[in-house]
Amino acid sequence: MEEEIGKTAGAIWDVLNTKGELSLSELKKAVKGNEPTFDWAIGWLARENQIAITAEKRSFRIRLKQEHAKATSAS
Repeated sequence: MEEEIGKTAGAIWDVLNTKGELSLSELKKAVKGNEPTFDWAIGWLARENQIAITAEKRSFRIRLKQEHAKATSAS
C-alpha cells in the first residue's frame, strides 16, 4: 500500500510542479486519483511539508511550497 501511496504522491507533485496551484478536484482529475489513496498521498505530502493547502469556499487549493518547486524561468 505504501508503494501505491508514494506513486500517487509523486504524480501529485509532478502535476503541481507543471501546472501550478489547482483546486482539489482539478488536481484529483489531473492525477486520476482514487480514494482513499489520493487522500492519503495528499496527507503524506502535507506531512512532509511539500505542499500548501488553502481553504476556498467549499473546497481547497493545493500548491507546492516555493522552496520545493523547480525553477521554471529560462536560464
